[in-house]
Amino acid sequence: MHIVLSGYFGFDNVGDEAILLSIITSLRKLEPAVELTVLSNNPEHTATTYGVQAVNRWKLKEISAVLKRADGLISGGGSLLQDQTGMKTIPYYCAIMQIAKFHKKPVFVYAQGMGPINHAFSKWMTKFTLNKVNQITLRDEASRQLLIDIGVNKPMSIVPDPVIGLNATEFKSSWLDYQTFEGGYIAVSVRDWPSDVDFKQKIVDSLSLLAQAGQRIVFIPMHDEHDEKASFQLSQMMAEQSLVAPGNLSIEEKIAVIGNADLLIGMRLHSLIFAAIQTTPFIAISYDPKIDAFADIANQPTIGHVEKDDWTGKDLFKQAQHMLAERESIEASLRAQIVVLHEQAQHTAQLAMDLFTGK
Repeated sequence: MHIVLSGYFGFDNVGDEAILLSIITSLRKLEPAVELTVLSNNPEHTATTYGVQAVNRWKLKEISAVLKRADGLISGGGSLLQDQTGMKTIPYYCAIMQIAKFHKKPVFVYAQGMGPINHAFSKWMTKFTLNKVNQITLRDEASRQLLIDIGVNKPMSIVPDPVIGLNATEFKSSWLDYQTFEGGYIAVSVRDWPSDVDFKQKIVDSLSLLAQAGQRIVFIPMHDEHDEKASFQLSQMMAEQSLVAPGNLSIEEKIAVIGNADLLIGMRLHSLIFAAIQTTPFIAISYDPKIDAFADIANQPTIGHVEKDDWTGKDLFKQAQHMLAERESIEASLRAQIVVLHEQAQHTAQLAMDLFTGK
């Protein structure tokens, strides 16, 4: 069995790398001998890190050759089909799926979150391509409704994010082990986002109040140097002392840092997912509907949106204080939910294998 994986891989984005790790782990759990080829921006690093074959995601001739001899294509997970970050994204991922169909290979859309899809050409391309794939699994109901609205008429099922399928109980962080502070801490995941609302100051205001109340603040950058820069910016805006973890920690270490926290305050989707699989209570700060959607799934609060001025740092502080006080009951509730979602996430890999084996 030879499967090709297409996604936003090889860009040092810990969320997408966690998705890749999760899919690879789930597929190998079902079929240890499965042959995997990943389309990557950094093929050598991807091959070494995950023990897979990898080809340059930009070399379409090589991609066509590997798809020709493969048994199928997985497209996903993550938010691949969107035109918010540029007009080339949707044509690229659709082209990969169309190459697979040209070679008469089955295509499985794996737990994707769709949109935003704003332009008419993007909508047409998405509809044209997805109506030809073999199976579509989506991360949330909003994604399914979006595809229905633009004319996708294939059956679609809602499944958890692949990362929820990870068993993270044994993940460790050597960086965290070397820290000298004692007691608990609050993990914070932030990112840059264009907004007329000074949301960073709101976050800083809340973190300062938490630090004054005796809480230690640890920033955990999810997207290497990008989030590392934003983390240091907020850390320096605080009058109180805080700590910024290295942006280049491994996926396993970042999960461990969040898992050992008393609470996560997070913007990045996969910081929230890392918290959930480790039953760490979290407060979401939204910049995209996918944040709100996952917070709802996990029954955790979203304090506000980075582009809306209807929340304050004091609101975030009060919410954090409340969750710290109720931490044990929140953890128990998360644990019960994650058990179910973990099994469902594993089932997505089974659906893909069933497709490729013709079951």
